[in-house]
Amino acid sequence: MARSAPAFACSACGAVHRKWAGRCDACGAWNSVGEEAPLSSGPKPLGARGTPVALTDLATAEPPPPRVPSGLAELDRVLGGGLVPGSAILVGGDPGIGKSTLLLQAAASFARRGLACVYISGEEAPAQVRMRAERLGLADAPVRLGAETGLRDILTTLDATRPGLAIIDSIQTMWLDTVESAPGSVAQVRASAQELVTFAKRRGVAVILVGHVTKDGQIAGPRVVEHMVDTVLYFEGERGHQFRILRAVKNRFGPADEIGVFEMTGMGLAEVSNPSALFLSERGASSPGSAVFAGIEGTRPVLTEIQALVAPSTLGTPRRTVVGLDGGRLSTILAVLEARCAIPFTGLDVFLNVAGGLRVSEPAADLAVAAALLSARQDVALPPDMVFFGEISLSGALRPVTQTENRLKEAAKLGFTQAVAPSRSKSPGNHEMRLREMPDLTAFVGEMFGAG
Repeated sequence: MARSAPAFACSACGAVHRKWAGRCDACGAWNSVGEEAPLSSGPKPLGARGTPVALTDLATAEPPPPRVPSGLAELDRVLGGGLVPGSAILVGGDPGIGKSTLLLQAAASFARRGLACVYISGEEAPAQVRMRAERLGLADAPVRLGAETGLRDILTTLDATRPGLAIIDSIQTMWLDTVESAPGSVAQVRASAQELVTFAKRRGVAVILVGHVTKDGQIAGPRVVEHMVDTVLYFEGERGHQFRILRAVKNRFGPADEIGVFEMTGMGLAEVSNPSALFLSERGASSPGSAVFAGIEGTRPVLTEIQALVAPSTLGTPRRTVVGLDGGRLSTILAVLEARCAIPFTGLDVFLNVAGGLRVSEPAADLAVAAALLSARQDVALPPDMVFFGEISLSGALRPVTQTENRLKEAAKLGFTQAVAPSRSKSPGNHEMRLREMPDLTAFVGEMFGAG
């Protein structure tokens, strides 16, 4: 039998290479490509026939999966209403952002509601976890603690105790003795995740896995791990801000792109029931370069402040600094303003920021970004009671966006009286907002800034 060729995989993104390389061609990481031991010798011929699979009709009615609420409304919102027994959840985030704090609070809340919880840490000793629990006021919560990295021992313990929820912190520290790779390697992460997900489905135990992220903000390890689990959550936030966003990027039991907002305090993470009011709480008097964007995060309307600063540049290539938005989207909006509206930004440094540390990926923020840029460039303050939303096309036209009514209701609730949106925006008109519809970017510039 021919010997199987060795495979090389990147520990940062999971890309497979035919030979060793110092730099991964897929993600650009250095010294991340290593040899991966094969998990099997290849497909084998089938012997005896297997058991027929039970088939059901598509129209068969089945009850929805039961859910266990945590008592943390923001966490339950992101999970789709609560924890589903037997589900596998992957939580990723930057180091020190508060993943362990969030999960310890969640475990304590579940345990106080009668759900047996086991917290397995591969990075900290039980004494360190207890110190964090005492600081958070959770020392009396009936949560079982353990410190272990051997997956065989962990599964044996979980099989004996049969908890309702098991938290593994983190999946990169787990080690399976049947795989000839170092802990944290692609093969180990993939095999460990597969064993834990299989255990969750077989025993009906909900499992939460903590995953480290790369410098690009993606969960480290092979992307196949994200396909194995039922739910993928990202815990986001800027270290300089106290706000933290729990975002669902995949959820088989609820809506994706749903967010939960928390505030980091001295006593841990506090829930934020009205994130719009919190993100706009430090907004003072209207000043040039400030525009309020009425956005939608999942099913929740969220108002945020877009801040822009435009200044003459002394460099040959002007700077473009963006925080909280896609830098490529900023370049596109600047190009459309120059090509369609004859407003150049050549020789000007442009700085753009989303206040509060929130990251906005919705295309509906284009109009608010353009309004903030023009306000900063013309040194003209926008009306303080006005919100903006709309997508800008490359032709300069403004494209309508979804959930116009929810955006307007949230803005009216916070005291805003007028909104600027694209024409043909679907709105019943029973709100208390004055809606100013714009067909294209040229008309918007002419009406708001007297140019065009």
